[in-house]
Amino acid sequence: MESYNNSSLLKLINELEKLPGIGPKTAQRLAFFILKSEKQEITGLAAAIVEAREKIKYCSICFNMTEVDPCAICSSGRRDRNIICVVEEPMDIVALEKTGAFRGLFHVLLGSISPLDGIGPEDLKIKELLARTQKENTKEIIIATNPDVEGEATAIYISKLVKPLGVRVTRLAQGMPMGASLEYADEVTLGKALEGRREI
Repeated sequence: MESYNNSSLLKLINELEKLPGIGPKTAQRLAFFILKSEKQEITGLAAAIVEAREKIKYCSICFNMTEVDPCAICSSGRRDRNIICVVEEPMDIVALEKTGAFRGLFHVLLGSISPLDGIGPEDLKIKELLARTQKENTKEIIIATNPDVEGEATAIYISKLVKPLGVRVTRLAQGMPMGASLEYADEVTLGKALEGRREI
């Protein structure tokens, strides 16, 4: 990369490399694609990024990403308000909504318990979940954290806090292999996992 040293191209490549799932080679390909594109296309992309960053915020109830607060799911009169599905990130809601198998409400933790990364329960939206559960007279909490070590630890922690409140706690079951992320699972797999959830 010596030929791009101290150049705007190197800066662009470095910024693209910060995106999740983008390695050095992909960042280079994207940078050159951007440079070959029509100026109005790139201006449109840049404007869309800035606009999304300015307009989209977290829902004050469930912490999903939204332009209006509360979000469309929380304010819908057609959702089952007795069930809350707990997920790690807003993108997990998109994956579960695609299944059409769940008609309850959601709660986004904005992460999972990970002591190695310095993330404890107090860094997540667990306190807000407990307050919501009591306020809304919730009957069931479905814990849909990722089936990895951090997701399991988070699920167990939440279960221990929620069960004494007399709320049924279930976990996504069949169809979700250990180590998989919700955002990459297909609709059928997620649908089966919702149907086969188990009590924890």
